[in-house]
Amino acid sequence: MEDDIRPGRLLVATPMLEDPNFRRSVVLVVDHGPEEGTVGVVLNRPTEVAVSRILPPWARLAEGNGVAGLDVVFQGGPVALDSALALAHVPGTGEPLGWRPLEGIPAVARVGLVDLDSPPALLADCAAEFRVFAGYAGWARDQLRAEIEEDAWLVVSGQTADVFSTEPKELWRSVLRRQGGELAFLATFPDDPALN
Repeated sequence: MEDDIRPGRLLVATPMLEDPNFRRSVVLVVDHGPEEGTVGVVLNRPTEVAVSRILPPWARLAEGNGVAGLDVVFQGGPVALDSALALAHVPGTGEPLGWRPLEGIPAVARVGLVDLDSPPALLADCAAEFRVFAGYAGWARDQLRAEIEEDAWLVVSGQTADVFSTEPKELWRSVLRRQGGELAFLATFPDDPALN
């Protein structure tokens, strides 16, 4: 399973994961090392806080997503909620200053981390999509592997559309459905099995 955990892969919470921080979450792995552990961002937790409120210089890029209401900050995870991390989709070739592609992700093509200390103008003309996350999700060495073995997480391939989903509230179900077989069946799991 270790080989499956790498930048660009998705961690999909199984219905058995009851932790409110991760219930029905889809996490994009942005960094992973056997010694350092794993860092990711939850992709399906939009907040009501506009990017313009906390990062005014970056508001224009966030508004450029073309989806009304998604120029908000997403809650990337329970760790360091007072910090921000941003991802951008930069199609084409080359690497603009202030942007670093996630390593080893053929499926999530041209998605990378944004240096929020750099001038937004460096990405203004080349970023097709942009999203800001408050906080992140983190696992110490071997912690994520243990949670996967306990059936708390599924590791699946990611797509650029997952990272910048226009329907983040439906992302958990849509990622599971496209897996097919038993995993697609999990997408039908009721929110509260006791009410079934």
